[in-house]
Amino acid sequence: MSKYFEDVDVNGFPPDVLPEHQKYEHPLVQRYATKEMSGIFSPAMKFTTWRKMWLALATSEQELGLDISDEQLQQMKENLYNIDFDKAAEYESKFRHDVMGHVHAFGEVAPLAMPIIHLGATSCYVGDNTDIVQLKEAMKLIQLKLVQALNTLKVFAE
Repeated sequence: MSKYFEDVDVNGFPPDVLPEHQKYEHPLVQRYATKEMSGIFSPAMKFTTWRKMWLALATSEQELGLDISDEQLQQMKENLYNIDFDKAAEYESKFRHDVMGHVHAFGEVAPLAMPIIHLGATSCYVGDNTDIVQLKEAMKLIQLKLVQALNTLKVFAE
């Protein structure tokens, strides 16, 4: 996995970071999902992963010679978890596009980086790759839970 995603954790985020957005909301989730699984598919995980994708893209573009400054990258890095969900919703309503809503919300907190956020990318870049990151984390959690269940059955069978 890329160095930009080393801190992805099935336990979600620290309790003080985006606390009201750390749980995926759906009636089936409320009844059946674990806290860990709900955290993996939460808005906090989704949209911070989008921001990490944009940072990885901009860093790679800089390495390839595009005119992207270290200050722009630093501003992005410093604001990965600084998400104003209400502002993103306002922009989404204005542009009628979820990705552009979050591009502009990110640009407000990282104004130097605004011209390079999402530069050369499509919506699928953040959407599809974030789905893959979330599914990978979910599979790791399922694998852990299966191993625990098998160990419990083994103890019971002995």
